[in-house]
Amino acid sequence: MSTAQLPQVQAHDYSELGPIAQLVTNPQVTEIMVMGARDIYVEIGGKILLTPLSFASDEELMVVIRRIVESVGRRIDAENPLCDARLVDGSRVHVAIPPVAVDGPLLNIRKFVLGPLTMADLIRLGSCSESAFGFLKACVSARANIIVSGGTGSGKTTLLNVLSGYIPSDERIVTIEDAAELQLRQRHVARLESRPAGPDGKGIAIRDLVISSLRMRPDRLVVGEVRGPEALDMLQAMNTGHDGSMTTLHANKPRDALSRIETLVLMAGYDLPVRAIRAQVASAINVIVHLERMRDGTRKVVQISEVTGMEEDVIAMQEVFRFIRSGLDADGRVIGRFAPSGMRPRVLSRLEELGLPMPSEIEPLFPEPVRQAQ
Repeated sequence: MSTAQLPQVQAHDYSELGPIAQLVTNPQVTEIMVMGARDIYVEIGGKILLTPLSFASDEELMVVIRRIVESVGRRIDAENPLCDARLVDGSRVHVAIPPVAVDGPLLNIRKFVLGPLTMADLIRLGSCSESAFGFLKACVSARANIIVSGGTGSGKTTLLNVLSGYIPSDERIVTIEDAAELQLRQRHVARLESRPAGPDGKGIAIRDLVISSLRMRPDRLVVGEVRGPEALDMLQAMNTGHDGSMTTLHANKPRDALSRIETLVLMAGYDLPVRAIRAQVASAINVIVHLERMRDGTRKVVQISEVTGMEEDVIAMQEVFRFIRSGLDADGRVIGRFAPSGMRPRVLSRLEELGLPMPSEIEPLFPEPVRQAQ
């Protein structure tokens, strides 16, 4: 990998982060990967580059790691060598130290965009089309339960932020995260953050927070990521009056997302028949938005699917939008188009039931069905 010569940027409030302070404040850098004291890599424009920066020693790096971790009330040591944390600006931090990190401490910072992105921003970046976003806006307005799926670094949390921006300001929102990074613009937002186990072995898991949130009279739940037995509690919440909830999930494609939810529900420890779990999933989840990180480093919504119910023992889905690749441009960027499937999504009928207008972006694609005269 080539070495990136990075411009010097004033450290501001990050001066205690040592050599990576200038990377945290550099708007071109989207991710920082510290590989022990010797190597510091960054992601710029979707490409990973080796920087000329380094720490003087592992001890200096550990001082910075402890400052970050302890600033959010967490700890890192040989007995607890893994930790998730965040910087003051909401950037996501993951740390691994010896003995699990064989060659020295590892520090990863996924920077968060200052100020929430909007639909227009993602359209300009080519992440999605105006009509596809219009459909997603309709889903949020119609109080559909939405799963945002994709691989690591595919832009799931960013999209979740944008979708949450469509929630009406008069609704009470409860957010649940491992490390608080969502940037909801509404005023009435109750933010909850999990806590890892302390020296006494006690912690507060995402599942505890999901259960607790149901006593807080939420209109909507927004869970940063479902990755454990809390999937069962999330499904039950979606099925018991908390319509319009959202979460993210690691998966390779929409169908895999449904299978992963089944697996996570089984982790809750209940001996539930698979068909019963699938029935819960089909009843709870309305829309799956799947993202991918392209070979050129860009992040795109590649498929939007609607869950339509059960067909025998299988969850039925229909595709609403798909990104169709057509090649690469002169700069090596993936190009293509976002194509509607032509099927009218069932979720749009909810807009009429709620007395809400259809977004103008999708009105030509999904005209009102012709009703037969009585």
